Amino acid sequence: MKRTISALFAFASLAILTACNPAEDHTLLVNMFIGTGGHGHTHPGAMVPHGMIQPGPDTRIHDWDACSGYYYEDDSINGFAHTRLSGTGCADFGDFLVMPTTGKQCVDYVGEKEKNQHNAFASAFTHENELATPGYYGVKLERYNIFAEITATCRAAIHRWTFPQSEDAGMILDLDYCIQDQTTYEMEVKVSGDTIRAYHRDNWWQYDHRLYFEGITSKPIQSYEIVRDTVLIGEDKTKVQPRCKLLVHFGPTNEAEEIFFKASISGVDAEGAHKNLMAEMPAWDFDGTQEKAHEIWKETLSKIDICAAEGDLNDLDSLQKSQATIFYTGLYHANLSPNVFQDVDGRYLGMDLKAHEGKTDDPYYTIFSLWDTHRALHPLMSIIDPAQNEAYIRSLIQKGEDGGLVPKWDCGSNYTGCMIGYHYASLLADMYTKGYRNYDVDLAYKHAVRSGEYDTLGITPACPSWLYPYIMPKARYYRQTQGYVPADLENESVAKALELCYNDWCVAQIAADRGDTLKANQFMNWSKLYTNYFDPSVGFMRGKLADGSWRTPFSPAHSNHRQDDYCEGNAYQWSWFVPHDVEGLIALYGGKEAFVQKLDGLFSASSKLEGEVVSADISGLIGQYAHGNEPSHHIIHFYNAVDMPWRTQELVDSVLNTLYFNAPDGLSGNEDCGQMSAWYILNSMGFYQPCPGRPVYSIGRPLFPRVIIHQPNGKDFTIIAKNNSRKAKYVRNMTLNGKALDKPYLTHEQLMAGGELVLEMSETK
Repeated sequence: MKRTISALFAFASLAILTACNPAEDHTLLVNMFIGTGGHGHTHPGAMVPHGMIQPGPDTRIHDWDACSGYYYEDDSINGFAHTRLSGTGCADFGDFLVMPTTGKQCVDYVGEKEKNQHNAFASAFTHENELATPGYYGVKLERYNIFAEITATCRAAIHRWTFPQSEDAGMILDLDYCIQDQTTYEMEVKVSGDTIRAYHRDNWWQYDHRLYFEGITSKPIQSYEIVRDTVLIGEDKTKVQPRCKLLVHFGPTNEAEEIFFKASISGVDAEGAHKNLMAEMPAWDFDGTQEKAHEIWKETLSKIDICAAEGDLNDLDSLQKSQATIFYTGLYHANLSPNVFQDVDGRYLGMDLKAHEGKTDDPYYTIFSLWDTHRALHPLMSIIDPAQNEAYIRSLIQKGEDGGLVPKWDCGSNYTGCMIGYHYASLLADMYTKGYRNYDVDLAYKHAVRSGEYDTLGITPACPSWLYPYIMPKARYYRQTQGYVPADLENESVAKALELCYNDWCVAQIAADRGDTLKANQFMNWSKLYTNYFDPSVGFMRGKLADGSWRTPFSPAHSNHRQDDYCEGNAYQWSWFVPHDVEGLIALYGGKEAFVQKLDGLFSASSKLEGEVVSADISGLIGQYAHGNEPSHHIIHFYNAVDMPWRTQELVDSVLNTLYFNAPDGLSGNEDCGQMSAWYILNSMGFYQPCPGRPVYSIGRPLFPRVIIHQPNGKDFTIIAKNNSRKAKYVRNMTLNGKALDKPYLTHEQLMAGGELVLEMSETK
């Protein structure tokens, strides 16, 4: 019996959605499209946790809201690329795009490429004929009447294309396709039998991006052609972009005939891509691969259980079920990156862009958005999967060894110099102070100190010379020699300085514990330099010029994106970035009363922003508190520090219920490699860590009646919220293992010991 494309889609939907009980399989609660609209920048592609390959649909190019290659509002698919970034504020990748086709294949653009949403061979699609779950993606390509499906292992992907009856079935491999406007330098492709090998090298966020590819078709290739030419792009049509596309022809297909295409990648060489494919995708077993991916995600998401007061997840009310979907989608997003960047034989591309021998049982990772993720993602992992954080630290140490300096934002083993601070120190300090040390502690500490000090040794990281000032900015020199970073000598001076102060404090914690008194005192003294940016006359941190005067004019609501004294924010948000010394910040404001008055003003101020180039990252506003970007994420919990826990509780409640939704535009800002979701996960459970490196959690407002954290040490920790409801957002009483808590704080040691935190909720504070 022949099955139509529509019947196949219905069958796939039924098989996935009725797999089992959501209380037993949390993958059924993941909405893969949360964050694919608005400014979330996520993607619904098929991948396993921390997968090296990220195959999925690509709908739009050269657009900020399509940083992942996919945007929910689009209605056409360019094809299916094998790499991408999820939730970042910058785009890159989109490597080796493939598209199954029927009929004559078209690669010539009609109109201007940079103003056209889709490629010449793009296909229309509808969300009604689209399905995505963790580890799987399927869609009907309207133009070709093909049902295209993808699933993956860590390093390999397998496509299943169900064709209609056709006289000329085929596929296109696009080597010059990219999600952003990358400059492609080299493109090579060879066909041998049914095997396709390719390589390309380009430049964008990564200054030198190299990737190898191998793919095999299940149906014999009848013929092929390679199209090589150039197009003129840019507004003035003077930029030459080389193109390279492989057009494959399979010949006739029967109705509902399946053709498979399996592929793998490597950052090392062609042999690496071949080995990855043979090791992880030896057979044409799409269903088996999908089931394995599903089981991996099922296990990953089972680390935390959400339950009703009496019963399981299925007994939650409708609002809580929707919030559970946001929660488990967040846990899914929190496990997408960092990504493995090592072949099955252990080899990896180092920060010096040379091949190195690694350990097959200790993966090497890339995609470290530490400026974002040090705040909540890594603290979350320290609870549910600390071994993962330790593996990250080992990778970062190795990057420092191979390249000369631990990167701030490593993308594909490229130094990008992106963002500010050196938040490797935060991740290290947080794990170190929590007792997790499965890494070379001496080497880890050495690199933390090296990252904090300005380069006086003449050690140049393995990167182009023009990148060095971004990797080791002069801000570190000024704060050490002058006590502050002059605003007229260094861009984003206030934000850079405040983050350096926090990072310095992190290093000081490790130095003190190790008995390195000299470094402990040095870094602790640097951590106090934030006071030099506080202007009591206005009550904000502001730019100070080299002559000691304040920069004028000044408005705390002003923003000039990445070209002012702040970073993706303004004085309203950045004046609170002193997570390591709240007592000192309170003193600057003149005591608790003045501090609270100023803090209240942050949330009650007008949300109007000033400036000609306001940062798009200032989003998710409550007053001038900007939840859509990371610098604000700890501020709400400052109320606990001034004995006003009810304000923390009601503000956490407000963010959880008004700035996260079970919808494509359900994130108020970029997902940023799991940070936005990690904030939701921790706070919806009832606590948050305002200062990584200090192993203390601040208690807020839980969303669910019961949450059980299944810790890797085998000791469950349960948070019970009695009398919990939408209106009951205040915590009246707190007990830990039957003993009353007089302060809204919980230590990491107490949490990892297991037990019960019981919060009695009330509608009144």
